[in-house]
Parts: sequence; structure tokens; C-alpha cells
Amino acid sequence: MSRLFGTDGVRGLANADLTPELALSVASAAARVLYERDDSRRRVALVGRDPRASGEMLEAAVTAGLTSAGADVLRVGVLPTPAVAHLVSAMRADLGVMISASHNPMPDNGIKLFAAGGHKLPDAVEDEIADRLDERVDRPTGAAVGRARDVPDAGSRYVDHLLEATPQPLDGLRVVVDCANGAAAAVAPSAYRLAGAEVIALNAEPDGLNINEGVGSTHLDGLRAAVREHRADLGLAHDGDADRCLAVDATGSVVDGDQIMAILAVAMKEAGELADDTLVTTVMSNLGLHLAMREHGVKLRTTAVGDRYVLAELREGGFSLGGEQSGHVVLPDHATTGDGLLTALRLMGRVVETGRSLAELAATMTRLPQVLVNVRVADKATACGAPEVAKAVAEAEAELGDEGRVLLRPSGTEQLVRVMVEARSEGTAQRVAGRLAELVAAIR
Repeated sequence: MSRLFGTDGVRGLANADLTPELALSVASAAARVLYERDDSRRRVALVGRDPRASGEMLEAAVTAGLTSAGADVLRVGVLPTPAVAHLVSAMRADLGVMISASHNPMPDNGIKLFAAGGHKLPDAVEDEIADRLDERVDRPTGAAVGRARDVPDAGSRYVDHLLEATPQPLDGLRVVVDCANGAAAAVAPSAYRLAGAEVIALNAEPDGLNINEGVGSTHLDGLRAAVREHRADLGLAHDGDADRCLAVDATGSVVDGDQIMAILAVAMKEAGELADDTLVTTVMSNLGLHLAMREHGVKLRTTAVGDRYVLAELREGGFSLGGEQSGHVVLPDHATTGDGLLTALRLMGRVVETGRSLAELAATMTRLPQVLVNVRVADKATACGAPEVAKAVAEAEAELGDEGRVLLRPSGTEQLVRVMVEARSEGTAQRVAGRLAELVAAIR
């Protein structure tokens, strides 16, 4: 049986897969689990959302579920996911709930849970919540029923936190920011202007229906054109809940999460801020990042795909920088989860500090051609474990040597095997990936 919680919370088509009834049950079960761990005081939960239309419905359901279990609710409204995580810690809440489907299309939505301190819940706690959705309980009555109130200054509290973590004024910098018509629409332009930058905001008028619609970090063409049109120093792109940041240099070239991490890792190492001179990233990060970090004396720790695994490694090892190629970047000294706005501010600060363009800084690493082929199979475990596949992968790795790599991994949600190959040339990567994909597809 598949888990209710995926790698980033509960997610699905709003009002079909993710219904108000399910949202209420998840919230109520989460509150009960927390109460049983410590029933010495009344619990406080903080609830935020992105601007998609179904968020209004699900926010009401989540609030009902929490208050019906005796928890008081602080509603912070439309804010980025990292803002909710920060405010859970700053306001000493016991639980945080973010209603968002991140970069997914508008009809989807999701529920992400944060424990006290703003950290994502461990798998075991999520599983306990899922197991207790339908249990019969004695609900509180009278004065024991939870209360709900709004926090009107939640956005400004978050922006103040971002500015405190941005030591370098951004005066003289012109930036275009694509807010994806999402949760960053108000706070991102405000934070960047207050930090000193001249800001041209794109897609910063959410109407509940236009979130991620051909814009944001998964659709960069509009941002690239705007950067060139406005002769900006750089462009920034967020996703629907603003836990991601990708960038575009002044020429319109994309600077991905791997390049951003390379820039920040070098900067932090120079400043003595990179704990154990180590960067944490996933197995999907480009080999070019590994080679660049080796040149700069930075060690890499790799995890499975998913920011929760990066976060776990960061916490366990006490490291200070990690992230994913997709633009999730985590700076644990300032945030408990990926924060696209914090990432952007630190990246712009490095541009100003060095006086170098983003293109020059991004040249710290050279991206090797990376080919990813999704192969549909009857049984992903059988395909990945086949001896002939293992032999073919070993042969491909020997062929590529130190200038390439091969990664086969099963999809977490579908009967797919993802075949990823990196090499010095696009042609070589395509040829090796195609050969392996054909073999995987033939496994029965």
C-alpha cells in the first residue's frame, strides 16, 4: 500500500484526490499525535497557503480539523512555504501546515506539515498520522475547542528575517523576478527592494487560477526575454510556493540549482562559513558540480532525490549548505527548509560583493551534457535489479571513465525507470542513454 505522504507532503487533484474531508482528517490526526506526545499545554498550529483557488477551501478544512482537536490556529494567509517554516519557529508554534502544490498546475494542491522549530516531520510521524485518520475519538467541547485568528503582520515578519540574513546591500543591482503568480508575488519584490535592488516584477498578480501557468521556475523563456529587454543584471524565478530559485544571467542564459550551489559554496568557504567544507546534494546533481567542488577543495555528500533527504543529511552532519539541481537550496544557519527568496538574496549579495557578473560567477562550474530517459516498464524493481542491466551499466561506466557517469533509479510514483547519463559530449550521453534505455525496456 502506498504512503499517504509522499516526499513533499500529501498532494493530489484538489477536491477529487485531496478533498476537504481528507484535509480535515489529516489536520485533526496531526494535532492529536502532537497532543499525545505532550498534553501539558494547549497546542498552537500555524497555517499558510499559496494563492491557488482551492487553497481557500482547504485552509478552512485544515483550520476546522485543528480546532476540533483542541489546537489554536494562527492563520498567516498567502505566504511562501519557507515563510511558514520560519514563522513556526519564530512564533513558537507546535505545528505548521502549508497548503500548496508547489510547482504543480493550478488544479492540484497539497498539504505539507512542519514540526516545532520549522522542521519537516519524520516519516514515522507522518505514517502515524496517516494510520489514525479514521479513528473514533472523543472531541473536546466548550472552552477546550481550539480558536483561530489571523496574523496580519506575518509577511513583514518574514521579510525582516530575510533582510537580517542578507549582510550585503544590493544597491545598484537591477533584477527581474518571476513570481509565478504564486506565494512570492507580494513578499519577493518587497524583500529585494528593501535590500537595495531595483526590481522589475513579472507574474506577480495571482488571481487563484494563474499560478504556475506557463511562468515561474519551470518556464523560463519569459524571464530570459525580460532580462534582456530591461538590460537587467540578472533574473530570478520562483515556483508556486517559492521554496525554489533558479536564475538567469544578463545574456539570458539559465543558471540552475547546481551552479547556484557552486557559487554559494565557494563564497561560504572563503568566508569560513561552509561547515566541514562540505556541500550536500542529491545523486541527480551534474557531474560538473562534483568536478568544480573538487577544484575548490569542497567535499560533496550525496543523498537520494528529494529535499527531505538533503535536509536530513544537513541536520545529521551539521553542514551549512545543501540543495538540488531544481533550485531547492537550503542554508541551515538561516532556514529549516529550502527558501527561494533567501537563496536569491545570497546570490545577489555575492554578485555585489565580488563586482563580478552572474555569468562570471556561474563559470565556477561547467555543466556536462546530461541526458535523462524515462523508461516505462512492467516492474521497476525487476528492471533495475536485472543482472544484464547491472552488467550494461558497469560497461557504460568503464567507457565513460572519470568524465561521465550513469545513474539508474526507479520512479517513486510510477512504473518507470529513469536512466540518466552524463558525458563530455551530448552525442556520447545520448548514445549511452539510448542503449541502456532499450535494454531496460526489454526486461520482462
